[in-house]
Amino acid sequence: MTSNDLHEKVSELARRRGIYWPSFEIYGGVAGFYDFGPIGVLVKRSIVDLWSKFFIYLQENIVELETPIINPRVVFKASGHEEHFTDPVVECSSCGRIFRADHLVKELAGVDVEGFKLHEIDEVIKKHNIKCPDCGGEFKPAMSALLLFSTEIGPYKGSLGYLRPEHAQGMFINFAKMLRIVGERLPLGIAQIGKVARNEISPRQALIRLREFTIMEVEFFFDPEKEREEVSANSEKVLSEKLRVVTGDMRLRGIEEPVELTVRELIENKVVKSAWLAYWMGVGNIFIRSLGIPREKIRFFEKLPHERAHYSAQTFDQEVYTSRYGWIEVAGYAYRTTYDLERHAEYSKADLTYFKKYEIPVVKTVEAAYPDPEAVRKVVGESKYPEVMRELSKRSPEELYKELQSRSNIEIAGVILPRECFTIKRNEVKVHGEKIYPHVVEPSFGLERLLHVVLEYAYSERDGKVLLRLPPYIAPYHVAVLPLLAGKKPEYQKMVSIAKNIHRELVGRGFRALYDDEGSIGRRYARIDEIGVPYAITVDHQTLVDGTVTIRYRDTTQQERVKIDSIPERLNSLITSSLSTYLF
Repeated sequence: MTSNDLHEKVSELARRRGIYWPSFEIYGGVAGFYDFGPIGVLVKRSIVDLWSKFFIYLQENIVELETPIINPRVVFKASGHEEHFTDPVVECSSCGRIFRADHLVKELAGVDVEGFKLHEIDEVIKKHNIKCPDCGGEFKPAMSALLLFSTEIGPYKGSLGYLRPEHAQGMFINFAKMLRIVGERLPLGIAQIGKVARNEISPRQALIRLREFTIMEVEFFFDPEKEREEVSANSEKVLSEKLRVVTGDMRLRGIEEPVELTVRELIENKVVKSAWLAYWMGVGNIFIRSLGIPREKIRFFEKLPHERAHYSAQTFDQEVYTSRYGWIEVAGYAYRTTYDLERHAEYSKADLTYFKKYEIPVVKTVEAAYPDPEAVRKVVGESKYPEVMRELSKRSPEELYKELQSRSNIEIAGVILPRECFTIKRNEVKVHGEKIYPHVVEPSFGLERLLHVVLEYAYSERDGKVLLRLPPYIAPYHVAVLPLLAGKKPEYQKMVSIAKNIHRELVGRGFRALYDDEGSIGRRYARIDEIGVPYAITVDHQTLVDGTVTIRYRDTTQQERVKIDSIPERLNSLITSSLSTYLF
């Protein structure tokens, strides 16, 4: 089966069996949007549940949060997105069509211009004589296009807002509150799952590049002085996990064949700048393998400095090899340092620090500046004096001293107070700790891209029929319950009644169970194989005699006979044993 054949067959299956299809089709469609049908919704939900198990429930220090999709403009001014979250575009001077410049140049000239400045892209377009692929026209100079969807908050003339392109800012804004909720302790991970929006220039490649999609993300806050010790105390299975890695240094030397390193080796060899970043890469590798992706089809690809987001000190993309599109990113791991917390503290004036307690208090000489009321009164006058003193009282003597050291005066309430308005004192104090901005690492996964690779690696055919070999724990249904025959005969009605009772019992016990009595048993087996249901319970003639049923295995078509009352225990054993290999 060629790569195009496989891609087309998966796409056809997705449309035919209600997994996904382009949105707004009756109106001609809109690029970058997809609808998900009954099977697609269930598989996506199962992937989310599995991600939550690996990144939230199996961890000791992760809590979940939900924040709004629409954010006021100031959030993305503070985060730097309004300035940096852009893509280069070019417009045809003849037909007016707009293209994403780096993609166009790579496609038509084979030149990678990601991270190039606009004038450098123009030079490459001119050098390679790149013309509009639609009409052959000349391109206007490249420009930057903001990828944030804008909206108004409030009717008529509301204030400008943006749809979030990531979850991170909601977690950073709530850091101090979440820290209090968990008892003022680090490390602390805040997870969020939900929709985001990016106004992509020219989305294509089906689920690979969307304008609205679901992200599963963790912002993990920690003290960098303690991370090696904290990580080393974690799961040995994660620390021993082998990752296939292409480092930035390898890329600069023209090497893109991955080297295999354990998480522990990534840390000890300082391949990854943060031990916690390496840890989450290990968790992510186990998670992707649990989705049915072979280890050799996964790699971690380090981004070069000009390719990284503005907030990142180091980034690795986790990529999976696909038949049509080659290596595609399914997750990103960014070392965001203190960038976001400091920026939001600067813009909001909120305290987003963590109080780091010392094991043993230390005595320090603290220099402080105290306002001299009479000196202040002489400078500002009687009318302004109360307001100035009120504002000065909001700042600590230590803060006032630091400002005097840097500027030689204090600007407050619209006036400037010279150094002579303050008395400088040096105090011996016992210090129990200090305020720090925690460092942050971020694992972030795109759900729709995961669905794409899961379907591709699960797709197979047997005897000319489609077989979707989804791992049992992410299949849309754990089990199908089928009466062998359905009809008016008392024997058939008895089979149907027993099958429906089994179905109700399984649903009540938390299994995703499907009931089907339409058509021959062979056709029904083929239907459930096509959507990846791993097990089928068949109520047949022998059931009426001895109270047993058959469990059919999707991947082998083999069957085993079990008592009706043992079905839940047997199914639970089958499903949990298939996942237990990956748990830590």
